[in-house]
Amino acid sequence: MNKRFASFAALGLSSVLMLTACGNDGGSGLADGPEDEEGAGGGEINIALIPWEEDIAATNMWKVLLEEKGYDVTVTDLDVAPVFQGAANGDVDLFLDTWLPVTHADYWEDYGDQLEDLGAWYDNAKLTLTVPTYMEDVNSIEDLPDAAGDLDNRIVGIESGSGLVRVTKEEAMPGYGLEEDFELIESSTSAMLAELDSAYQEEEPIVVTLWRPHIAYAQFDLKDLEDPEGLMGGTESIHSIGREGFAEDFPEVAEWLGDFTMTDDELGALEVQTLQEYEDDPEEGARVWLSENPEFVERTLGDDAEGVEF
Repeated sequence: MNKRFASFAALGLSSVLMLTACGNDGGSGLADGPEDEEGAGGGEINIALIPWEEDIAATNMWKVLLEEKGYDVTVTDLDVAPVFQGAANGDVDLFLDTWLPVTHADYWEDYGDQLEDLGAWYDNAKLTLTVPTYMEDVNSIEDLPDAAGDLDNRIVGIESGSGLVRVTKEEAMPGYGLEEDFELIESSTSAMLAELDSAYQEEEPIVVTLWRPHIAYAQFDLKDLEDPEGLMGGTESIHSIGREGFAEDFPEVAEWLGDFTMTDDELGALEVQTLQEYEDDPEEGARVWLSENPEFVERTLGDDAEGVEF
């Protein structure tokens, strides 16, 4: 299984590029609003995407669902800050991966009054510092100073604008006295995954910033470091958010998103389909998963699930 991860590590970029191409008609990529006065049964919806695995999985799934219901969906890849800025100024209609109350707290404070919270769909999200299980003597963030030399004084992070990097840098590192011994490497999700894969294959020490849910936990034997001070933020919820006026323009979509929830098993299986089994075509992976999970479709769309085929 781990051999397959080499190709997965670059998925963040490749999937984003492919998603951007799907449904893009060569225009500006900005939202044009619904096609009819009722906002139902059609219209153009622009979904913002960040290269986080649960967002790739969920965005592909909703692209398939919405297009089956007659909507024209464009997916635009963005960094986190432009997602919230774009939704606040109306250029982005929908974003499915807002972590609250901690990870995206700064963005919500800055832009929340210009956005609509369409509901939480996953309630077991968590930011972590994570190591391979073969690092038997490192079980808590408090253990990291003693292992600094073995770890080359590095914590391998992701995008600099992410809430995960902010919490690690501003809360965990000073709170646990890591600033003198460690440098937080701010790179990208795909680069972090590639470095994790390389170290894991050689059973070399490494500590990375990670989060649950994430397919890496299925790819590798990993353990989250204990956080006795709770500085990584505890358990969070993942919310769908829309631009101001989204629910009025797309009332049925807002209703579906309000009913949208996923269990650990459902999200894990969707990630395997979109990021592993169909890594070259995550949209097709989402379509396959939906076809195999009609009860999820019925739970999410309610009576509107009638006649939907994948």
